[in-house]
Amino acid sequence: MTPAERARQLREQLDRANVAYYVQDAPEISDAEYDRLFRELQDLERQHADLATPDSPTQRVGAAPASVLPKHTHRSPMFSLANAFSPEELAAWEERNARLASEVRKAGYTTEVKIDGAAVSLTYEGGRFTRGATRGNGIVGEDITTNLKTIQDIPLALKGKGFPELMEVRGEVYFSLAAFALLNESREQEGEPLFANPRNAVAGSLRQLDPTITRKRRLRMFAFHVEPLKGQIKANSQWEILDLLDSWGFQVEAHRARLTDLEGVNRRIAEYEKLLPTLPFGADGIVVKVDSLRLHQDLGIVGGREPRWAIARKFAPEVAITRVKDIKVNVGRTGALNPWALLEPVEIGGVTVTNATLHNEELIAQKDIRKGDWIEIIRAGEVIPQVIGPIRTDEREPGSQPFKMPDQCPVCGTPVDKLPDEAMRYCPNATCPGRILEGLVHFASREAMDIRGLGYERVRQLLDSGLIRTVADLYRLEVEQLVKLERFAKQSATQLVQAIEASKAQPLSILIFGLGIRHVGKTVAALLARHFGSMDRLRAADSATISGVPGVGEVIAEAVVSFFHNPDNRALVADLAGLGLTMTEPNATGGEGPLSGQTYVITGTLPTLSRAEATRLIEQAGGRVAGSVSKKTAGLLAGEEAGSKLEKARELGVPVINEAELLRLVQRTQ
Repeated sequence: MTPAERARQLREQLDRANVAYYVQDAPEISDAEYDRLFRELQDLERQHADLATPDSPTQRVGAAPASVLPKHTHRSPMFSLANAFSPEELAAWEERNARLASEVRKAGYTTEVKIDGAAVSLTYEGGRFTRGATRGNGIVGEDITTNLKTIQDIPLALKGKGFPELMEVRGEVYFSLAAFALLNESREQEGEPLFANPRNAVAGSLRQLDPTITRKRRLRMFAFHVEPLKGQIKANSQWEILDLLDSWGFQVEAHRARLTDLEGVNRRIAEYEKLLPTLPFGADGIVVKVDSLRLHQDLGIVGGREPRWAIARKFAPEVAITRVKDIKVNVGRTGALNPWALLEPVEIGGVTVTNATLHNEELIAQKDIRKGDWIEIIRAGEVIPQVIGPIRTDEREPGSQPFKMPDQCPVCGTPVDKLPDEAMRYCPNATCPGRILEGLVHFASREAMDIRGLGYERVRQLLDSGLIRTVADLYRLEVEQLVKLERFAKQSATQLVQAIEASKAQPLSILIFGLGIRHVGKTVAALLARHFGSMDRLRAADSATISGVPGVGEVIAEAVVSFFHNPDNRALVADLAGLGLTMTEPNATGGEGPLSGQTYVITGTLPTLSRAEATRLIEQAGGRVAGSVSKKTAGLLAGEEAGSKLEKARELGVPVINEAELLRLVQRTQ
């Protein structure tokens, strides 16, 4: 037998053994025999480099532990889903879509079980798995390629044909309930804290610095979406996408359904509600998707984060009864005073809840929530627990008084501001320790600069020690300083300094969001970064220029100008630039280009460009891509099977262009 034949034979044996062990939970060979075969294949591949194929079992494990997980910018954003909790909310979703594309009512739907795990993005080039990342904030995640290679459900090389030259596959990594129970049993025996639920365990397992730990945990994955980046897929519907994923070697959840209308969806949902508790993995609802891929393009995205063509149908939220021990107020990064309820501990959905948001004083007064009340709390859609309202009010203790918000900041004692048209009170003191603490935590949070290991307690410790006063001080921290503090071993100190250093590479959009400018969320931060291209250009812009950016209004523009007029903020930004943080945005338009100030809409299937590629071309030329046609639309880019948007454009007299005309407009030759 030749080395090539033996290597092929070993790969087949090991692949069968992996499926039996990790997927079917029914090992065919002993661990010792597996190790012997694995080592033999490793030796053959070392001796004959040409035998080391990308899909070999030896490629699934073997990299040294990472010191810190590198960042990965998704080629196409990973969106989140809006939620519906009733048939009425589902009907309202369809009605909103029908206003944009009337044929949505007859286009049919695909329903899929919503897996309760962690979303990942997998990049395939020429059918080979080259990169994998966590969702992160939807734009930037963490590179966990090595860990994902340990999951047997993720093909290293695709089967069959018909896949684009470059694409991202989206999926959900999860624990089977049996594997999760074994993991917690093992941790209990080793004296380690137990995971609260499978979702938390998945997230922790994927972010391990040592891939051998991830491999031992037997993670699984279901695939559900494809983003073609170069080339196209031969599919016209979400149902066909799922079939393609299955043919390429991915696991696709079996309980999907294809239904002709929303009435059929609702009938099916009743069956799903009975099914979900019987599944061997966690599921927190159903995803309903418009089946037509052409309509996906026509319907577009809401607010830069939620696709209109899909929605998560969640079931009855979990409700619990507990008691309010106290009502407290903290100070947010913008100075907002936020009331919250300190609760007697209560379990909801496997999570022990000890506090809940109360939003603002108007809501507290409306519901008349008081210290000592028995209340109902709800945890719907995986959000922070919220108070439904008090119960048993006849059992209130004598002397119980309605809650009153403080007139002075509970942290620094400064008299608070209360604007007549706002529900919130604000501490105006920019140096308030409460504002500084919240601002630092926000800056380091996963949604912003994503500095792992820098939560409330660490930030508070660093503030109390005098090592930091502003976010810029984080970038001056040294390992030698940290190890002198309590609960800081050299390894954790080193990891924190490395994570802070790695955050310097975050793009301008993330930095703008991290600075905590009032009214500037992630979507607005991305719009500003893409339009201005650099911090210097944004800082120099006046209110009129900023409010002229599509999607940015006057209130936001005034807040941005006010932020940069503050000398302390200007000094902070200059300090961060000097420390090496990224002050520019990749692929920004700078507000200039052949399509500057123009808005385009895309519909139908283009001859060679994917929707993502066409969008990037327009944005790089200074333009903007919107989801619907209006009188202000500069042009409709239309391909084959263009739908209602084409009719709307003709009705409004909006110019219709094809792919070739777009390429000429952006001055790009084919």
